[in-house]
Amino acid sequence: MKYGRFIWDGLEKLLACGGLQKDIALIAVAGIGVFLSLFDIRLLGVDAAWLAIIFAGIPIIIEAVIGLCRDFDITADVLVAMALLASIAIGETFAAGEVAFIMQLGALLEELMVAKARAGIEELVNLTPTTACRLTEGREEVVPAEEVSVGEILCVLPGETIPVDGVILDGLTSVNQAVMTGESLPVDKGPGDDVKSGTVNQFGAFTMKAQKVGEDSSIQRMIRLVQSADAGKAKIVSLADRWAVWIVIGAVVAAVLTYFVTGKPLRRFAACRLLVLNRCC
Repeated sequence: MKYGRFIWDGLEKLLACGGLQKDIALIAVAGIGVFLSLFDIRLLGVDAAWLAIIFAGIPIIIEAVIGLCRDFDITADVLVAMALLASIAIGETFAAGEVAFIMQLGALLEELMVAKARAGIEELVNLTPTTACRLTEGREEVVPAEEVSVGEILCVLPGETIPVDGVILDGLTSVNQAVMTGESLPVDKGPGDDVKSGTVNQFGAFTMKAQKVGEDSSIQRMIRLVQSADAGKAKIVSLADRWAVWIVIGAVVAAVLTYFVTGKPLRRFAACRLLVLNRCC
């Protein structure tokens, strides 16, 4: 059992090798194969759709096998793999290549969206200030930003990122609020004006009173909002996986019933797979 899991983990790492560039290259080759097959162009005497089956379909089949054998889980990959194998068995190589290409293209778009969301979160995290200049009895003290408490007085110099939310007590300046509001021009600020964490002090130095610190600060709330939006997107994407078990069971039952009624299981079975797949997409 231990060696079996080692094998499946190795296969999964092998599929992940090369990253996004590898995925784009494989999908491009698969797309070329589907396009050539559409015009009945053959390569080395075989249907060009085999390019899509090999470069886009085999990874799907491997993922399905890993899910079944290692995780004992039926996902959407299992359904797609069944459609691919059934199409190949009845000689519908173009249909198999087309399904493989479309599913891998969808997976690539999903991966790009997730990568973009992660990059946005990383950018926000990088904007989070790490230190603050605290005024204690007229003495300046540089402390970690997370140690700042509500009500403490801070000094912010030109070019520094504002560490916490607060209100200006003394000084005139302009603040770049693009990260929070999208404004392209700095906004003039003076005594009594609110300032937000993560924004940048452009010109003059000022003192401020901390009002919202730590997890309550604006920059931290924005990071949580982006993370929750990304998680919500992931839940929608996983809808097919949650229903895959019942779809597969229903499709197999339909294929068995078709066999007893018509005596032609294979072609009907493949047709069912593709029909269910199209419904899901």
